[in-house]
Amino acid sequence: MRTQVTIVGGGSYQWGPELMADLFGTPALAGMHLVLEDIDPAPLPKMGALAHKLNDAMGAKATVATTTNLGKSLDGAHFVIVCISTGGFRSMAVDLEVPAAHGIVQTVGDTVGPGGINRALRNVPVLVGIGKAMEEHCPDAWLFNITNPMTCLTRAVCRETGIKTVGLCHEVGNFCVDLAIACGRPLDAVSCMVTGINHFPVLTSLEVDGADGFELLRALVDEVGGLASLRPSAGRPEADPFSKLDFARRHVFKLTLLDRWGTFPAAGDRHLAEFVPFALTPESEWGAAYNIGLSPISKREQHQAEYVADVDAWLAGAKDLQTWQSGELPSPMIQAMLTGEPFEAPVNIPNAGQGVGLPPEAVLESICVIDGDGIRGRDRSALPPPYDEIVRRHIATQELTVEAAVRGDRRLADEAFTLDPLAGRGDLAETEAMVDELLAGTAEWLPRFAPVSA
Repeated sequence: MRTQVTIVGGGSYQWGPELMADLFGTPALAGMHLVLEDIDPAPLPKMGALAHKLNDAMGAKATVATTTNLGKSLDGAHFVIVCISTGGFRSMAVDLEVPAAHGIVQTVGDTVGPGGINRALRNVPVLVGIGKAMEEHCPDAWLFNITNPMTCLTRAVCRETGIKTVGLCHEVGNFCVDLAIACGRPLDAVSCMVTGINHFPVLTSLEVDGADGFELLRALVDEVGGLASLRPSAGRPEADPFSKLDFARRHVFKLTLLDRWGTFPAAGDRHLAEFVPFALTPESEWGAAYNIGLSPISKREQHQAEYVADVDAWLAGAKDLQTWQSGELPSPMIQAMLTGEPFEAPVNIPNAGQGVGLPPEAVLESICVIDGDGIRGRDRSALPPPYDEIVRRHIATQELTVEAAVRGDRRLADEAFTLDPLAGRGDLAETEAMVDELLAGTAEWLPRFAPVSA
């Protein structure tokens, strides 16, 4: 029986091309059936055409279907990859602009902080709905979630449905690749253990060629002139791409955490900054002191235009097709599950002991083993202070957020915003006013919420 993979959000110009090339290049998926589903019919003809073109070029012998009907897309599915954005850029603009008007600047706004919580409130019901539809149409399938906020959404589906669910992110893998390049070593020279939550996965162990990776990084910082030299300054010379200096400048915030607390989370600095209250301040020029840039909607719209242009160029034959493996996790995980050959990767699943001392069932990011038996944690590790307390605070906030989203409970939502270190760091009345504006600005995607009665 051929394997069916359904991509919910299959009209995504960002994710669709990479995922399709990865799937068609996966040996265990030869002859697969690919279904692209999207609530927006507009991009599906192009994505379907690109799928057929990739299939022919790569000799995958796949069949392809497109649809706007979720139930139809799930019938017969073995794996369901979800890459959606409820409300698109219009809702994301509210997530960024309203908090900024209240003095809270966000670098990304898709995971924690006011933007992450608001995004979760509108995405959780949709993801849970997909999970419930899978219970009806493909109850034994795996749900691979690559939608943010990763932790809240994965937790909601695991809590509210019986569907096997995992959250997949590339941040830890990208950091390991980056470190290997900076050290002039192959990727398999870098090994690590992580415990934490998505976009804040704390390294509890790091080795490069068997040596202490933290000591190597301290030596690297000294070699390039120390932490202070990495911050922006007038006349600062450019660093050669992928050099040690370039690496240190791009990771200066996490290297600062290494200096203070002995380790750091292995995600991009622009994500990490939103988890702690001291990174995005007027004193740091909203992260600029750590070389952290902002991601305004204008920049995201520019990236989207580039993704669309790439698809048009591929279809017109004006650009070589991307047929290589992207490094994203769905395809190698499917390969491991279908063949039984183990694959190890950082993924997000409920805590079954991999995060020592952290709440059971909380969705954590850690290195896991994936094979024919499913997914299980590879390691058991405890977080050092103060990371343990930071992660606990965010787990508590995320539990409140999920409960608020599932129940449509405004008071629980207020509690989540207030508990979050970034969203709730100001005056209580100011925070509540910000929540009013966020919910009002995204009301069309929040049908369960209504103003709090007097």
